[in-house]
Amino acid sequence: MKINDESPVLLALLDAAVDAMVVADHAGNILRVNKAAAMLFGHSADILVGQNVRMLMPHAMAVQHDGFLRHHLETGEKRIIGVGRDVEGIRADGSVFPLHLSVGRADISGEVAFVGIMHDLSRRKAAEEATARSQRMDAIGQMTGGIAHDFNNLLTVVIGNLELLEMSETAAKSGALISDALEAAEVGADLTSRLMVFARKSTLNAEVIDLNAEVSKAVAMLNRTIGAHIAVETAFADDLWQAKVDATQLQTAVLNIALNAQDAMPSGGKITLETRNMQLDDTYVAQEIGIDMGNYIRLSIADTGEGMSAETRARAMEPFFSTKPVGQGTGLGLSMVYGFIKQSGGHIAIYSELGKGTTISLYFPVLVDTSRQNPAPGVDLKRHDGIGAGLRVLLVEDDPMVLRLSETRLKTLGFECVTATTGDAAWETLKSRDDIDVVFTDLVMPGDLSGHALATRVAQEMPHLRILITSGFSENILRGEEEDYAFAILRKPYRQADLAEAFRALLQD
Repeated sequence: MKINDESPVLLALLDAAVDAMVVADHAGNILRVNKAAAMLFGHSADILVGQNVRMLMPHAMAVQHDGFLRHHLETGEKRIIGVGRDVEGIRADGSVFPLHLSVGRADISGEVAFVGIMHDLSRRKAAEEATARSQRMDAIGQMTGGIAHDFNNLLTVVIGNLELLEMSETAAKSGALISDALEAAEVGADLTSRLMVFARKSTLNAEVIDLNAEVSKAVAMLNRTIGAHIAVETAFADDLWQAKVDATQLQTAVLNIALNAQDAMPSGGKITLETRNMQLDDTYVAQEIGIDMGNYIRLSIADTGEGMSAETRARAMEPFFSTKPVGQGTGLGLSMVYGFIKQSGGHIAIYSELGKGTTISLYFPVLVDTSRQNPAPGVDLKRHDGIGAGLRVLLVEDDPMVLRLSETRLKTLGFECVTATTGDAAWETLKSRDDIDVVFTDLVMPGDLSGHALATRVAQEMPHLRILITSGFSENILRGEEEDYAFAILRKPYRQADLAEAFRALLQD
């Protein structure tokens, strides 16, 4: 059998593989790719076949590839054949990502072929970075707690002696100096108490509360302090479950996040506070955030501000990290919120993109009895069986793992799926075929066309198509944007029931 034969067995094996597989000839020209490879690199299989494998490599690796290949063919030396290694690949949109590559050689009828098997390491690298970040935060917390404890002891001595001096000193000048020193020492004590919150060594006065009512109190305080150029809106869920939370720390967290949001909107904007009961199952948790399964209350605080870069998001909760000018902030606001949430047994998630605002979600574990007595309204999945029958969805998602999960979920609902990993590729697909019924896209996408820009173009030029957008941002913020088209929005992370209900509502409109 020649290596370029249309072998049904070979093709079936390739497409059955979960990992990306590429078959190339002795010169590195691609002979076959499987569906997983096309999805991983963001190219269609037809485009890849006939191209050289160099197109899948970053420039630094591509320029060396021919030399490595020639050296192996001339000497037989196996530097990488049969030995897996971590390398980098490049997608159609130009983004570089980590992958594990193993290469095998086959000699068939006098011809040489190479088979490359590639596994996307993006999620593993992200998990490693998240673990390292968590360990770094814990280490910083331990160090900070120790320093704050010792410093508190020193401040106790300083403040105590200053108070004794103040009581015994009669000279006006000396009294003023002592008063200034006392004030400075008390500021230092306040800073150390905030550090203790971050280090999770402060004592929480947790009690069963009505979270909506406590957040409303914080909003009342916020309305008295925030600038007139900022609008504050609320979207509280009815029948919210109960949780044991320190009400004072909760209100402080809301004020800290909201005042940070105000700084991100110097020209004005909107802050939306939203509460919701959440039931997190395994598929829900797998999508997005490192949080245990169970029942939670989610408090989201969203703004329409400048947004954060990836670097800022990664460091936002570290103590003393601040994007404000020197002297205009301690950098302890979000670190205090982080410590409070972790000490409460909850989780904090930040969704933000430059120019698209920020949504910070706080997850509080609920009391078991209250969630059982007042279960969240469920969606009968059987009622949605076959809602997508006869319909084809264009699924637009750049994360390979989320793409695979979403495709499986859509097929479970009866849809046929066509996929794209960029907004630009999705638009090209829509222009080239007329059998798409629904576009389901993530909001933030690489390339020239974001998910929102893609949806807007579709609404303008292909108004017959239904559009559903998914995002981790607050839907109240997204729907509040001034736009000609009001798109249906599914908030991340979501369950299969949420997905089914969103499509049912979309298709019934």
